[in-house]
Amino acid sequence: MSLERINPAGLSPATGFSHAVAATGTRLVFLAGQTALDGAGKVVGESLPEQFEVALANLLAALAAAGGTPADLARVTVYAVDVAAYRTHAAELGRIWRRSAGRDYPAMAVIGVVRLWDDQALVELDGVAVLA
Repeated sequence: MSLERINPAGLSPATGFSHAVAATGTRLVFLAGQTALDGAGKVVGESLPEQFEVALANLLAALAAAGGTPADLARVTVYAVDVAAYRTHAAELGRIWRRSAGRDYPAMAVIGVVRLWDDQALVELDGVAVLA
């Protein structure tokens, strides 16, 4: 498997994401949206950073169960109920990402939503990975 992260010089600097990711491999893994649900199905964490960390851990656990690693992520979409809060906490969220997933950033988007499936959820992440 090979992922090539592409960040053209003519675009704004890619900070915490890649503008494009070209993938070659033999297995695509589509990762369902993950929120800050614990093993009992309850949303944990009061703050956006706390919930982001759990949601990311859940996404990475699903990826690991499929045989992948964070470096295999080609695309991640973040759904946030408060985009302004997401921007406010961007530096902390970036630290959580780097600690959990490293610096091989996938192509990413943050999308503002009215609400998520669980009323208490502040953020949800889904993704696509390419495995060898």
